[in-house]
Amino acid sequence: MKATIWHNPKCGTSRKTLAILENLSKVDVTVVEYLKDPPTREKLEQLYKDAGMDPKEGLRLRGTDAEERGLPDAGADTILDAMAADPILINRPLVETEKGVALCRPQDEVLKLL
Repeated sequence: MKATIWHNPKCGTSRKTLAILENLSKVDVTVVEYLKDPPTREKLEQLYKDAGMDPKEGLRLRGTDAEERGLPDAGADTILDAMAADPILINRPLVETEKGVALCRPQDEVLKLL
């Protein structure tokens, strides 16, 4: 099985999720450090749609200026545009497999995708 993780190595939950994926021999993992190689707006839209999430649910508030920018009260298009322009606003880790997409907080959420 193939899995893609949008990863931030400074995030403990992201590191734990990646460790789960890497410790399973049946998983071929692609790691995307999304702060260095951010997903496009279109990719973000697809990820949240496939996860059954509104982009607002994937908005990172802690450690960002999202609240000051009014993003928690903004619409999906505004949030997606902001995330595409400033990927620190993307909550992590997002994991995509053939079974779907999930925001893996807590890290055990990744097991539902395997």
